[in-house]
Amino acid sequence: MNEFPSLLLQIITGLFHLIIFPGGIFALFVGLYFKGIDRKIEARLQRRVGPPLSQPFYDFAKLCTKETIIPATANPTVFFIAPIIGLTGMAVCAALLPIPGAYNGMEYMGDMLVFFYLLPLPAIALMIAGSASSSPFGAIGFSREMSIMLAYEVPLLIIILAVAMKVGGDGTAEFSLARVIEYQKDNGSFGLSLSLFPAFLAYLAFLPGTMGVAPFDIPEAETEILEGPLLEYSGPALGFFSLTSALKMFVVLGFGIVMFFPGTISDSIVINILWFCLKTLALMLIVITLVKSATGRFRIEQALSFYLKVPTLLALLSLFLVWCGI
Repeated sequence: MNEFPSLLLQIITGLFHLIIFPGGIFALFVGLYFKGIDRKIEARLQRRVGPPLSQPFYDFAKLCTKETIIPATANPTVFFIAPIIGLTGMAVCAALLPIPGAYNGMEYMGDMLVFFYLLPLPAIALMIAGSASSSPFGAIGFSREMSIMLAYEVPLLIIILAVAMKVGGDGTAEFSLARVIEYQKDNGSFGLSLSLFPAFLAYLAFLPGTMGVAPFDIPEAETEILEGPLLEYSGPALGFFSLTSALKMFVVLGFGIVMFFPGTISDSIVINILWFCLKTLALMLIVITLVKSATGRFRIEQALSFYLKVPTLLALLSLFLVWCGI
């Protein structure tokens, strides 16, 4: 009987983290606002006025008022399930993501391997959407998404292993994000470490690919396959995909900050949250906004060659340096 109040408290706490902070409302607000900032800065770089920062909120609200039209030849069940899969996966990731100095993550669940398993879900959702829509453009997008996902997941796994071995020491691996933050608090940021700086560069290369932005927006290339897997989507179903993208923006940027630059500047929880958001924003502007504004689109074979060479070799270099005890 004494265990019931404790279990109930854990359930309530878990729901709070999933629905309110750091997942749910907080992650969606930050992610959508980051999307707005991204579009605004990109427009300014291209000498355009650009939309207001709150435009992603307006876009989602407008989509919710529209009808979701299902193609006659599509599988309606899978067609509706696809966006929910990606959104659910990113919502769980956002709830598990630690915010240094403010939130330590969920005990026994904040594991880097959990993120490795969940981060591909939006890409998998796009592949399911492309196959369920019965559109030939969706099928092409499915094929491209699968190919590029397999390419950028390889360096990500090696990056995670290098970080885990650095924290574990003596040939062991420690995958707990809370332990990763604690280790860097005592020994300095991994992003400034000789052994893990190549892994940090590899993670920077991973970001545009996993977010599906130029030069790696090949699965949804508007000028070639008309948004590919998302061509037949409209209304709230398409809105769920936009929410998934916003949540993923927050998660992948925050995951990189936690792994390489989790330092805090104050004992105040509010200031540490703002500092975390500022670091993720800076990472977005440098690695996503500037890169996609300055580059064209790769061909699929160019993207595959890039990920299987540059980030993978950088990650392997870090893994070797960590194994050597550097």
